[in-house]
Amino acid sequence: MSEITSESRLTFMEATSIIVGHGVGSGILAVPFLASRNRWQDFVWIVLLAYFINLIMHFMIAELSYNNNGAQFIKCFEKELFTGKLKTLATWTAFGFLGFSVLVNVSGFIAGAAAVFSAWFSLPSALGMVLYYVLAASVVYIGMKFVGICEKIAVFSMVGVIGILFIATIVSGMSPLPCTFIAGSNVLALYSMVAFSLSAVMSVPQAVKGLNGDRKKIQGSIALGTGINVALILLITFMTLLGAGENISENGALVDLSLHLGGWVSIVGYVFSLLALSTSFWANTLNLRDIIHEQTKWKKQISWLVSTLPCLLIALLGIQSFVGFTRLAGVVQILTGVGIIIAYNRSRKRTGKSLICGRLGTLPFQILVIAGSLLSTIGSLLHVI
Repeated sequence: MSEITSESRLTFMEATSIIVGHGVGSGILAVPFLASRNRWQDFVWIVLLAYFINLIMHFMIAELSYNNNGAQFIKCFEKELFTGKLKTLATWTAFGFLGFSVLVNVSGFIAGAAAVFSAWFSLPSALGMVLYYVLAASVVYIGMKFVGICEKIAVFSMVGVIGILFIATIVSGMSPLPCTFIAGSNVLALYSMVAFSLSAVMSVPQAVKGLNGDRKKIQGSIALGTGINVALILLITFMTLLGAGENISENGALVDLSLHLGGWVSIVGYVFSLLALSTSFWANTLNLRDIIHEQTKWKKQISWLVSTLPCLLIALLGIQSFVGFTRLAGVVQILTGVGIIIAYNRSRKRTGKSLICGRLGTLPFQILVIAGSLLSTIGSLLHVI
C-alpha cells in the first residue's frame, strides 16, 4: 500500500473522538423515546448486539479504506464495487443518495440545536438555526485537525456533564423502568436507532488517514470510540427513563430530562445536547466535505460550503420532527452499509489478506453485518406504537 495522504495527522484520542462524535448526537438523544416503548431488558441486549455487529462493520470499513489508501467509501465503491458501462452512473447515484442522507441527518442536528436554544434562551427557531449553523460550521471550515481537537474537548466535557446529570437524576426521585412488551415493531425500531447511533461509517476513513494507516491504533480508536458511545447510550437512556418516566417526547432526551429536573440542572442538560449535536455536526460535515472533494475535485472551501449550507436550508423548511429527521437519514445510510460489505468482500479477495479484520472479516461475519443492516433498515421504516 502506498503512503496515505491526509491534510493533517491526528493523535489517538483525536481519532477516537471523531468516531465518538459521529455517533453522539441526534441518534443517541432519540434512543430514550424508543426505549420507553420497549422493555428495559430488551433495550440492554439490543445495545450489546448492535455494538458487536457495528464493531465488525467498522473494522471492515477501515480495512476497505486502508486497502484504498485512506479513501472515503464512495471512492472505494468506484474502485471495488462498480464495473462496466454503468460504473460512472452508479458511482454518482451512490454519491447523490449518500450526500442527501448526510444533509438530512445534519439538518436534524440543526433542528435539535434550535430546540435547545428555544427552550434555554427563548430564541425563535429560525434564529436559533442560523446562529448554531454559523458557530458549528466555522469549526469545519478551519479543517480536520481543528475538528479533531474540538471533538476531543467536547467528548471529555460530555463525560463530565453526564456524571453531573446522573447524580442529579438519582437524587431527584426516580420513575419505574418500562417492563411491558408493546410490539415487535418497537423492538426493531429501537435496534435501528441504536445501530444508527453507533454508526460512524464515514468517520472511519478519517481515522485511517489521520492515524497514517497505523493498524493497531485504527483498531483501538474504533473499539474505544464505539465503546464510549455504548456507555453514553446506556447512561443517557436510563437517566431519561428514571428521571422523565413516561413524559418522553420526540424532541430529544435531554430536553425532556431538563424540563423534568428544572433549575440549574436544565442548563447542564442543554449544554450536553449542544455538545452532542456539535460533535456529530462536525464529523458528518467534515466527512461529506471530503467525499465531495474526492468526487468533484473542487476546492475544500467550496466543498465545505456545499456540505453545510443546504443542511441549514432543509432545517429551516421544517420538514420533519427531530426524531423524524434522524430515522429518515438512517434508512439511506444503513442501506449504504450493504454496499460497503460487498465492496469489502471484493477488496479482501483482491489483496489476499486481512490486516485489520482477520477472522472477523470472513464470510459468516459479512453475512451477519448485512443481516443487521437489513434489520435496521426495516426498523427505520416501521411505525412506533
